[in-house]
Amino acid sequence: MTRIFSIANQKGGVGKTTTTLNLGFVLAQKHRVLLIDLDAQGGLTNFLGMDPYRMTRSVYSLLMYEDISITRTIKTIIPRLSLIPGSIDLASGAVRIVHEERPLTKLKDVLRDSKLQFDYVLIDTPPTLDVMTAISLMAADEVIIPAQCHYLAMLGIRAMKESIERLKTNMTGSNLKLRGVLPTMYDASAVQSKKALEELRNLLTKEVFQTVIPYDTHILDAPYHGKPVVNYAPDSPAAQAYHSLAEELLAGDVG
Repeated sequence: MTRIFSIANQKGGVGKTTTTLNLGFVLAQKHRVLLIDLDAQGGLTNFLGMDPYRMTRSVYSLLMYEDISITRTIKTIIPRLSLIPGSIDLASGAVRIVHEERPLTKLKDVLRDSKLQFDYVLIDTPPTLDVMTAISLMAADEVIIPAQCHYLAMLGIRAMKESIERLKTNMTGSNLKLRGVLPTMYDASAVQSKKALEELRNLLTKEVFQTVIPYDTHILDAPYHGKPVVNYAPDSPAAQAYHSLAEELLAGDVG
């Protein structure tokens, strides 16, 4: 059975795209994985070697045109890892979807009805609680909230949790659940990071992953080499943390 995860937080710069990318590569070592880029900035698409300004078939095409099938939008990255790329069109797509009253469940329906065989689907989302994020949440079974170890971390988490609860209340048949809050950019030498992580664990208890993604300069260097950090520096603290996160997901243990 396919498990669909939305990687979401209304705050930017918390590691959503980095998490989608690296978790996807780790899972793809043994499982069939589909990545979906719902962010108009196209960071995930660009990282994987495609230009979001020049995409002719993308997730936007899938959402907006009835005659575009999912198979026409999927790009194979490596064996067992594929991508439905994003495009700059997503910036206006949110307005069009609302104005033209297109169903927000289109992505959910396409993924559920597809005959394609994937074990995991990871959806990268924009840094806002907009239409594209709503589409992602509707399509997903579970949500992972990356949260920077910063004193403002709880603001984005509260907003996401409220969105999840509203969706479950208003959408018939939704079984969406919070899979876990993922602490990111943790600096063990910084008092602020330690206090933020302590606050997350005290307030959210079992909702926080045991895995913590550390602040690691290898994450910053990896894009310049065209690789996710798990391939660029496999022995680095960040790479090891993403392997740990994958193990936690597979084991079904959070907190």
